[in-house]
Formats: sequence, C-alpha cells, structure tokens
Amino acid sequence: MKALVWHGKEDIRYDTVTDPEIEDSRDAIIKVTSCAICGSDLHLYHNFIPAMLPGDIMGHETMGEVVDLGPEAKSRGKLKVADRVVIPFTIICGECDQCKRGNFSVCQRSNRKKGLSEKVFGHSTAGLFGYTHLTGGYPGGQAEYLRVPFADATHIKVPTGIPDEKLLFLSDILPTGWHAAMQADIQPGDTVAIWGCGPVGQMTIRSAMLLGAEQVIAIDFLPERLSMAEAAGATIINFEQESVTERLTELTGGEGPHKCIDAVGFENHICTGQPDTILDRFKQMSLLEQDRGHVLREMIYNCRPAGVISIIGVYSGMVDKFPIGIAMNKGLTFRMAQAHVNRWTDDLLRRIEDGQIDPSFVITHKEPLSAGPEMYRTFRDKQDSCIKVMLQPGA
Repeated sequence: MKALVWHGKEDIRYDTVTDPEIEDSRDAIIKVTSCAICGSDLHLYHNFIPAMLPGDIMGHETMGEVVDLGPEAKSRGKLKVADRVVIPFTIICGECDQCKRGNFSVCQRSNRKKGLSEKVFGHSTAGLFGYTHLTGGYPGGQAEYLRVPFADATHIKVPTGIPDEKLLFLSDILPTGWHAAMQADIQPGDTVAIWGCGPVGQMTIRSAMLLGAEQVIAIDFLPERLSMAEAAGATIINFEQESVTERLTELTGGEGPHKCIDAVGFENHICTGQPDTILDRFKQMSLLEQDRGHVLREMIYNCRPAGVISIIGVYSGMVDKFPIGIAMNKGLTFRMAQAHVNRWTDDLLRRIEDGQIDPSFVITHKEPLSAGPEMYRTFRDKQDSCIKVMLQPGA
C-alpha cells in the first residue's frame, strides 16, 4: 500500500509499504477513505518530539471502512465488516481503570512501549496512532489501510449519508477543541480568551460559544485564521498589531478573562516576536529547555483571579521561567490533557447530525494522499492561506 512515511527532519515521503495485517484478536483493518494533517504532525515533521524512526507512518486523523476483523473484535459484536468508522487518535482498551473513568488519553494498556513512555512522563500515556515510539510506535493513518488495535473500543461508528468532511474531525480536532472548552468549565456569562486560531483553536472557539460563553476573544496574527474566528462571532486580537494585555484589559473592564485556553502548545509560532519567546526559541534550539512558555506566561498574567487555565496545546517536557507565584496568589485552576476523545464523541456526533456544528468549515485544502509531502510544506509555511489539509487515498 501507499503511505506518508517519516524519513527524518522535514522529510516526509509518499512510499510503498507493507500492508497491515491482523496481529491481535481485537484488531481491525480499515480501508482509509480520508485523513488529515494535524498541527501536532508538524511537531514530528520538525523533529521536536523524540523517538521517531525512519520508516514510521504518519497521521492520527483517519476514517474509513472496516475490511477485516480479528476473532475477538468480531465476537464482541461492536463492529462488522463494511462498517463506516472514524478512528480516534488515542488507542483505548476500554477496560482499564482509566478507560472506565473516561480518561481515555491515559489508557493503561494501549501503549505497547510503556518503559520508554514512563522514563519521559513518569507514567505511561495511551498509545497514539502515528505519534512516535513514546506513545507506542503505532503506524499512523495517512495511508491506504490502517491496523486498529483494540478496535472494538478504538472506533467511532458513524452513519452513512454524511460526507467524510463533516465526520473526519471527530478523530481529533473537534473533540480536542470541545475538551479544551469543557475542562475550562465555561459558564454562561464567561469571557473566554483563546490563544491560537489554528484548527483546534477554531473548534475551541465554536465549542465555547455552544457552551454559553458571553464573549470569546481569539488571539493570533494570521489574517485567514483571524477572519475565520471573527466569522464565528469571536472578538479578535492580532498580537502583531496590538498589545494582547492592553486589549484584554480593555475588553474585560480591567478584570481579565474568566477562562484562558492555550490552543497553541510548545512551539508558540503565534508569538515569535515576543522577547521571552525569542529567548525560549534559543533555549529550545540549544537543548536548554524543551518547550516555549510565552503563551502560558501570558495566560497566567492576564487571567482573572480565581479563573481557570485550560491547556490543550501539546507540550513535550520542561518550560523555563514559569510564574508559579503569580498563579498561586491569583488562585488560578489549571486543567490540561490530551483530549479524552471517546468521552465526547456521542454528543458531538449528535450535534453534527442536528446541524449545531459542521466541522468541515476548517478545510482549506483537499488533496490526494500522494500530494501529502507537498502539503506538509504548504501547511508548515502557511502558504496559500492553508489552515487545514484533508487527504484522500486513491483520489
């Protein structure tokens, strides 16, 4: 089969690779109909996340059709051949203590390389598709076919008659944005500030509005992202043209937002002109720290006392100059996680079917899988107003 394969820093190729096979009795094989390039994939593209190996297949936003099932996956009766499914980026067993609690991104069984994960994170996280050997080294879904471990749990069954464009993002960015808003504990009347208007940020903006936020403030610098946020009803701040702190002070009567959400993560490309981020970038490139902390610092400084900081952007390790004293004395609550995708997908699928949200709005480029290497560069460089790339094998 054909797949997008990592060969090193900024080197993704459209290669012929071995077809996946059933390896465990709970496995399924799906024929991929659509997949996407995620902002998190750029962390691997830039080789900022360790433990990628040449030959690893990329991708964790995938949907398709079941073509084969292991005997136990078949006997459990939750899947059958020809079912149409979206595959969450988190691989879940559905049976461990964390899965029973709905904490799917920290499933205790699905990471098949626990020792490596435990050395880095202290405890193992869930296995993830196409996302380094820290999270299991599982082949990803930017391919013609995908093996799905624990398939009777690791799937979202979706109806026919709804196009892939509306359903694909149940795999990651829609539940990720929803999770960011939910863990912020948004209440009617809240002012919510969201740093980053990429695909996850866009879903977070709309989630905050669906949850009753009175005012949503979106912070970025790219005109196409800010226009998309403004079209959803957000008040926008272009940090290249105005001070984020001064503008937030003005918009909140000096009180600050009730809830602040980080939809950027450790690269912080949206804040490259800030002095502390220039220093962070130098430290990161010199291996003196792993993550850039500008957005975290700015949220802590601007958040209203007794407010909530919600972190959904990906961080990989250590952040320097973290203002813990400010956070403690302001009484801020921090909540963060990789999204627990399956916790939210029943509700989100219903909202898609009811027309409350159509996630396809975020797609700016739709291309065949063979165009993947070129589209990685386009997405990285934000060329052609690129916000989200959808890829289709065989197109």
